[in-house]
Amino acid sequence: MAKINGNEIRPGYVIEHDGGLWVAVKTNTVKPGKGGAYTQAELKNLINGTKLNERFRSAETVERIHLDLKDFSFLYEQGDQLVFMDTESYEQLELDKEFVGERSAFLQDGMKVTVQLYEEKPIGINLPDQVTLAITEADPVVRGQTAASSYKPAVLENGLRVLVPPFIEAGERIIVDTNEITYLRRAG
Repeated sequence: MAKINGNEIRPGYVIEHDGGLWVAVKTNTVKPGKGGAYTQAELKNLINGTKLNERFRSAETVERIHLDLKDFSFLYEQGDQLVFMDTESYEQLELDKEFVGERSAFLQDGMKVTVQLYEEKPIGINLPDQVTLAITEADPVVRGQTAASSYKPAVLENGLRVLVPPFIEAGERIIVDTNEITYLRRAG
């Protein structure tokens, strides 16, 4: 662990604050006309997801936490548990489906994920930013619709719904953003 000054906090940094682990989502340095400069940071709790806006003066110090990042491979789903395998030691790790959240629908056999560990305890998981999936259902295009509202609902092979352009039809493969759960483009 390393102490850093409050004005050195950057987005993506994990800090210990008020007895919890927080990741800086956004930071903004403010230099008011009167008084000293400070950093306004939007923090997100790594354990329960709550958000907090906090001011840090340059004279304040905070503990910067370094998380261990380990690569795992998704093996299978077993009830409410998702089973992953460490790609180096081949040890298995079971995580609750809730821990991964709705993005667990994007997990595919053998998919590489990165698990964030703090003191050997998993506190976060990163999936690939994009996945390729087939469309199982797509609404027909309604003639006379304006271009502005031309996106139509479609169902992916994993059961999730996304909005797609009118030229996309059932059976086609598309690339989906796993963070925003949105259509990006046709798979080439």
